[in-house]
Amino acid sequence: MSTRIYQVDAFTARPFAGNPAAICLLSEPRAPQWMQHVAREMGLSETAFLTTQENGFGLRWFTPTVEVELCGHATLASAHVLWCHEGYSGDEELHFHTRSGLLTARKEDDWIELNFPATPEKKVLPPPELLHGLGSDNDYVYVGKNQFDFVVEVSREQTVRKLRPNLRELKEVDARCIVVTSRSAAPYDFVSRCFAPATGIDEDPVTGSSHCCLGPYWQERLEKDTFLAYQASARGGELRVHVAGDRVYLSGQAVTVTRGEMEV
Repeated sequence: MSTRIYQVDAFTARPFAGNPAAICLLSEPRAPQWMQHVAREMGLSETAFLTTQENGFGLRWFTPTVEVELCGHATLASAHVLWCHEGYSGDEELHFHTRSGLLTARKEDDWIELNFPATPEKKVLPPPELLHGLGSDNDYVYVGKNQFDFVVEVSREQTVRKLRPNLRELKEVDARCIVVTSRSAAPYDFVSRCFAPATGIDEDPVTGSSHCCLGPYWQERLEKDTFLAYQASARGGELRVHVAGDRVYLSGQAVTVTRGEMEV
């Protein structure tokens, strides 16, 4: 039985930028081991698996090595596929049932808005391998952690953009990702990068879910609720972020790069 599969670049309006995700449309649920094999075969930061349900879609995400609890770019890519290739109307809100609860997506012209839970951080004492892996001579302002990630603020945007961490050391840090961020020059409010070697991803190109923490983080420091953010990886990606209580609205664009069938 063949499985329809797409590759979509998310949080970008042009191909070969943003964060690529594979989207598999399943006619019935499959075993986690099978999905993990597919994700390893795809070799992307995340592969999403969609199953149709009476009240929306079941959605799970896998890196090449593990299943993850929350993923922004592959959710955005899933909504893009359903609207652009699978016949769903852009006038209707999409509902995704995930390990992080109900997530929704709605279309706003060429942008897709996701409704995600906020995941604020708390200040922590960083483990030695974290700062050593990032480079102990960098200008650290703050280190916090939520249930998924470490968040490290530095004082200069150029530090974020030029960072060359020791990924072998960061792999020993007990977290999904290490997110490094700073304030930014216009037109952006803040920039970030995300390193996740412990989950099989040296650097994630654009990480929607990290902005569920970065939104509340910068809301407190910049005293505003709405931001234009840039993730400064080699591919780069742009996000609109709006914080509303315990929810974060993430908006981005997407473009399909590949579509076909998997004969497995």
